[in-house]
Amino acid sequence: MTERPAENGSPADPSSVDVEDLHRLVIQSLDDDQALEVITIPLAGKSNIADHMVVASGRSTRQVASMAVKLADKIKERFGKNVRIEGLPAADWVLIDADDVIVHIFRPEVRSFYNLERMWAFGDSDSSLAARG
Repeated sequence: MTERPAENGSPADPSSVDVEDLHRLVIQSLDDDQALEVITIPLAGKSNIADHMVVASGRSTRQVASMAVKLADKIKERFGKNVRIEGLPAADWVLIDADDVIVHIFRPEVRSFYNLERMWAFGDSDSSLAARG
């Protein structure tokens, strides 16, 4: 069974999504849901997995799960694109793969343990990370 994109002006081909529009939607959605310590790690030219990686925290597993589901719904509504979500049942660390934008939403202590920001900085100074909110 194939799904059709929403009829509200979204692109007919989900692969034609403008990466910067998608990135702005992700940041806005996380901001609307009061995510903590939202940062963007630019990956263009560093990795072929995505152009942006966004890392954020939620105060509880309930907030982490809620932010992830709302974000996936907004991406589907705006771009007609289904995203892949991992980690939703436990909601300690939820990964949302929207192709050119990868989003990690953590509980604070789990985020601190894995420290993705440091891993993906590739030796760059912290100024290469674009802090949001």
